[in-house]
Amino acid sequence: MPIVLLIISFVFTSCDPNRVFDEYQSVPGTWHKDSVISFKVKPPDSTNAYNLFVNLRNTNAYKYNNLFLIVNMHFPHGKTITDTLEYKMADPSGKLLGTGMSDMKENKLWYKENVVFKEKGEYIVNIQQAMRENGKVNGVVELEGITDVGFRVERPNKK
Repeated sequence: MPIVLLIISFVFTSCDPNRVFDEYQSVPGTWHKDSVISFKVKPPDSTNAYNLFVNLRNTNAYKYNNLFLIVNMHFPHGKTITDTLEYKMADPSGKLLGTGMSDMKENKLWYKENVVFKEKGEYIVNIQQAMRENGKVNGVVELEGITDVGFRVERPNKK
């Protein structure tokens, strides 16, 4: 059985020529507001441009129309950039966006476009949820419905 899973995994991953980095981390139960999900990325070069994405898997337990994230990128030589991002997660009727036929949806969310990793070495990307309910000052402590958080680096499509 493990060999079959390995072959299936190879077939699906080898069919994506644009992928440079693509990893997920599971969120156990709920995503706590202080929980930071980190990815270590070693870009293949310092001359080509890449597109960056935050990938999410969520279930119907996700009850919001949007999602706020704080994403930090730490450069090899010490610089850090921090972005507060908002993503639409549901249409006006409340139907969750994303791909998937069951109650599990997958979302590929733009983070940055045409990024050149000019510094050689390891970049660290930290992702943290920053959800707030309307009219409330304090953030959502335990965010339900997010099952996995991922980060993806890919080559831009040739036009």
